[in-house]
Amino acid sequence: MKEREQQLLLAIVDNFIRTAAPVGSRTIVHEYKMKVSPATVRNEMAKLEEQGLIIQPHTSAGRVPTAKGYRQFVDLLKQSKQEEKVAKDAFMSTLDEYQGQMDRQQVYRAVDVLSRVVDNIGFATIPDNDRTIFVGMSNVLRKPEFMANPEVASQVVEILERDFLTLLETIDIGRAVKIYIGEENLIHQFQSCSMLISEYELNGRRGAIGVVGPMRMRYSYNKAALEQAREFLEG
Repeated sequence: MKEREQQLLLAIVDNFIRTAAPVGSRTIVHEYKMKVSPATVRNEMAKLEEQGLIIQPHTSAGRVPTAKGYRQFVDLLKQSKQEEKVAKDAFMSTLDEYQGQMDRQQVYRAVDVLSRVVDNIGFATIPDNDRTIFVGMSNVLRKPEFMANPEVASQVVEILERDFLTLLETIDIGRAVKIYIGEENLIHQFQSCSMLISEYELNGRRGAIGVVGPMRMRYSYNKAALEQAREFLEG
């Protein structure tokens, strides 16, 4: 195959891969800056068609590659550094997105189990995401303290849904479990509660995980459960 025929075949297959539309001679000349006329390109196309490398699906339509044409294209193809970089970037970006989804699922499982074990609210922040997962609201709302005072219960729920991330930003969260009891909490409406919190790390990303409930809680047990949830996350 002559060099010009090779260049033309590469252009036809490349264009068809990108557009899924039959490729005409004017498109080839314009997009691939071939220094020949459309008539010359049509003559070369006819030669490629004779070799079974391209076909014309309809009269007056452009050409599309055949399986033989794709094979010739692949055999002629040289490894493109640009395509290599684009593919690598796309793979790593998709992998990172997938890993993020898997991490969120892992965090949710840990918080869900934690809330069941402590019979209070389990929570965790999502690394690299301004979002907090809460599980077990109903656990707390069923506690006698809150059933007797629905207004306080609604205030607690409101804080969790609206201002909780802001609250966490004021806390120096570390590996050791910290316990905030009643008035030690920084938000007034939260002073009917206690909070246990610890930092976790998952695949290089850091977040916070903890427990919220009424001051009447099993502190030692809840602390141990929280540490177990953190260990589960960190694998």
